[in-house]
Amino acid sequence: MPDLQTLRYGLRGAVTKWFEKPAVSLLVALRISPDMATVIGMLIALVAAYYVSQGDFVLGGILVLAGAVFDLLDGGIARATNSVSKRGALTDSVFDRISELALLIGLGMYFTSGADADETAVLLAFAAVGGSLMVSYVRARAEGLGAKGTAGFLTRPERIVVTVIGLVLGYPMAVLWILGIGTPLSAAWRFVDAWRAIETD
Repeated sequence: MPDLQTLRYGLRGAVTKWFEKPAVSLLVALRISPDMATVIGMLIALVAAYYVSQGDFVLGGILVLAGAVFDLLDGGIARATNSVSKRGALTDSVFDRISELALLIGLGMYFTSGADADETAVLLAFAAVGGSLMVSYVRARAEGLGAKGTAGFLTRPERIVVTVIGLVLGYPMAVLWILGIGTPLSAAWRFVDAWRAIETD
């Protein structure tokens, strides 16, 4: 039975072949640069966060998906136009974190007041924020020490899928439960895997 990593890369390959390459070709023809795609994706995510904070989960979920599409394509545009750069990679990573944090803050804000106020939901939003940051931090730190740091589950693509499906179906609490519990566990798994891979002095 294929492991999670194999399934992930297989799915990624299918997305690249049937969607990413044609979409990248279109955006390149429209003269959309990698940085422009990154910024557009983040701006859409910020708008999505606003609608989620107001309880418009369906529209918010659709916007999250739209923003994720641009986030998916910016690297492809950079490779297609031979404009891959360290600055672009940095911008992409930072803007990804801003987009995700904004959305989780929007979800948390929705549950802070009114008839739907729920302390558990707010705590889960905080846990999801912390877990999301730690998943990225452990990878960055592990790679700086010579380890891959890519183990775990609920990486950004999986988190986007969970978020979009949960919001569009009208189950924001399900999104928070999955992310609030899953992302810290994923960060812990990644840490243990990287810790084992790092050679002792």
